[in-house]
Amino acid sequence: MVRDQYAATNERDFKRVMSHYAEDVELVVHGQGIRAGTFKGRDAVGRWFGDWFSSFDHDARFEVKELAELEEESVLVVADHHARGRASGVEVHGVFVWLYRLRQAKIIRVDGYASRDEALAAVGLSE
Repeated sequence: MVRDQYAATNERDFKRVMSHYAEDVELVVHGQGIRAGTFKGRDAVGRWFGDWFSSFDHDARFEVKELAELEEESVLVVADHHARGRASGVEVHGVFVWLYRLRQAKIIRVDGYASRDEALAAVGLSE
C-alpha cells in the first residue's frame, strides 16, 4: 500500500494516493520548517500535500530508497525527492523520512522526521 502511494504520487494520480488514507488520518510534520505542524483528516492532509507539491514543477519525483516494516503496522520510508522549483526553476533535492502507521489496510498516521535516526528513536528503535 505504501509503495503504491509513492507510485501513484509519481504518476500524479492523487485520487489513488488519497484512497490509501483513512478519513481520520493525522499528519505530523516534526521540526521548525515552514510546513511543520499537525494536520487532521483526509482533506487537511490532502491540502498539505497539494500545497507542498504545488511548489514544484510537474517532473517532481520520489525515489524510495528504503521501505522497512517495523513494529505492528508501522512502515519507515526514506525517499529521495528530485524536482525544480515551479517559479524559480532551481533544481532541488532532498531526503524525506516518513513513518507510516496503518490500520485495516489504510494509512492512519504519518510522521515526517528530519532523519532516519530520529524516526527510529520515535518508535523506540535505534541502531
